[in-house]
Amino acid sequence: MKTVVARAGQEGPLLTVEGLAIAHGAVPITTPLDIVVERGDAIAIVGESGSGKSLMARAIAGLLPPGIVATGAVTLDGIPLMRLAEREFRKIRGSRVSMLMQNPFTMLNPLMRSGDHVDEMLRDRPEFVSRAARAQEVKRRLAEVGIVDEDVARRMPFQLSGGMCQRVALAAALARDPDLLIADEPSTALDATTQAEIIKLLRRVQRERHMSLILITHNLRLAFSTCRRIYVLYAGSMLEVGDAATVERRPFHPYTLGLLRSEPPVDVRMPRLVPIRGSVPRAADVADSCGFADRCDWVTNVCRTGKPSLAARDANRFTACIRQEEIQGELDALRMAAHSFAPITPRREATTGALVRVDALVKTFLGRRSRPICAINGVSLHIMPGESVGLVGESGSGKTTLARCLVGLETPTAGDILIDGIAATDFAAMTKADRGRIRRAIQMIFQDPYSTLNPRHSVGQALGEALGASAGATSPATPERIASLLADVGLPAAYATRRPESLSGGERQRIAIARALAVKPAILVCDEPVSALDVSVQAQVLNLFRRLQAEHALSYLFITHDLAVVRQIAERIYVLYLGEIVEEGPTESVISNPRHPYTRRLVESIPRSLIQRAP
Repeated sequence: MKTVVARAGQEGPLLTVEGLAIAHGAVPITTPLDIVVERGDAIAIVGESGSGKSLMARAIAGLLPPGIVATGAVTLDGIPLMRLAEREFRKIRGSRVSMLMQNPFTMLNPLMRSGDHVDEMLRDRPEFVSRAARAQEVKRRLAEVGIVDEDVARRMPFQLSGGMCQRVALAAALARDPDLLIADEPSTALDATTQAEIIKLLRRVQRERHMSLILITHNLRLAFSTCRRIYVLYAGSMLEVGDAATVERRPFHPYTLGLLRSEPPVDVRMPRLVPIRGSVPRAADVADSCGFADRCDWVTNVCRTGKPSLAARDANRFTACIRQEEIQGELDALRMAAHSFAPITPRREATTGALVRVDALVKTFLGRRSRPICAINGVSLHIMPGESVGLVGESGSGKTTLARCLVGLETPTAGDILIDGIAATDFAAMTKADRGRIRRAIQMIFQDPYSTLNPRHSVGQALGEALGASAGATSPATPERIASLLADVGLPAAYATRRPESLSGGERQRIAIARALAVKPAILVCDEPVSALDVSVQAQVLNLFRRLQAEHALSYLFITHDLAVVRQIAERIYVLYLGEIVEEGPTESVISNPRHPYTRRLVESIPRSLIQRAP
């Protein structure tokens, strides 16, 4: 197995992208883009959804969807990729350049065993003509990505965890020893510890092989901790380029600063997260002006009179902000102010008068061959009125099962649940009146708001139905009542006529929150409500949760695997591992001084930026 990639007689950058422009017919998706990837180097392309990151990666790999075209020049080790016919590109793809996608389940064929994905990539190599030779090589390739259990090669993808599937996908992507690996959000769909393992694995393999890496991500901590050089992409245009350490310490573009200020810090609780207002425009709509102008606090008329080009401002630093030199002092001051923080004031320890009390809860499911699987094992917790409590753990720890038991979507096998003084362990056994009171007292907000909204119903219809279920509802949901709910979550009344497909991810989540508020609940169970959102939208939604709690005296059970997020919202934390609570306490003490080995592993798994790792 090759560990160092070197092509005889070749010098200079491995990959050069010059004037790469992507369009859908006559509609531009990106402006002409330039990037350079040195041999054995790692770069990150960062930006919000809709910036063009993934399409840029697919254009380099020759995998653009039908109807999307690219122009410009992409040169890999002297080979002009854009001039190659698909038949010729297939010889390059996999052997010279390979891709690792965000969702491993879309990369793996569900009808093929896991090991066969690697075997398939080896068949055209003469040294692996025999099945026995390939089997031995598959074993070695899986071991390289940390899979030492030989039984994994015989399993189907659906029998593996997300992290294990991503390891198999990485082994397949590396099977032909590419010079360049493009990793498109390779850990976004994974929980914190699995994400850390995959990124650590990716970095190790990249360094051992002296392989070049392009990391596509919206996670700034991940980009800064993994890559040497950062490219900031926005609305199809490159706004800033520079070494990771200097970009993080001193951003030159207001958009880069906005991303940094939106990111919830790991080590402190902020008085308020500072999101970027608005959303990413289409490249076609900002073709003749600064694409960031409508969201920028420093915009002037000159910013709208033409498209700023990426220009050198310092050694190896480039920015597309034409006002950078005159506003840099303000950018620096705001970057320093981002380190201020507001400590959480813990409540006095009290359990009497708890709004929610869970005692010794057990939930068992029947697995394969009717074998019992214990998802929750003796969990006890409480939530006081007006309190925000975090429930932290990896996928499979039992977090969502516990949430579903609280709202009556699952019935516990044993234990007790008390909500607002009413026994709520078995919803089917409750009186109709008590069941109605509980359903109004506790509401749930899910990770994917789109799947909980009827695509055929307008926002007004969705909110109207919820208002009709509120306590004492005797009149129809009027436009005024719907407008009031929308205002609560920071949306204009005109959104009542819109449908889910016309909304952004953050807007959909706001609608889901508004619908939950319609029945005036005492507690919201929030199951990973921001994990699928861009960093700026995530900051907006977290600020919304804080405001709603203050205005409506809400209690929260906030479920997440992201400790940086839970630090911004929760006063106390319960850490759940394999269905059991292994640690609990005030947020600051649990994160700053974890006592259980599992909690320490969760804390250590958070990507640390270069500044946070500096002595």
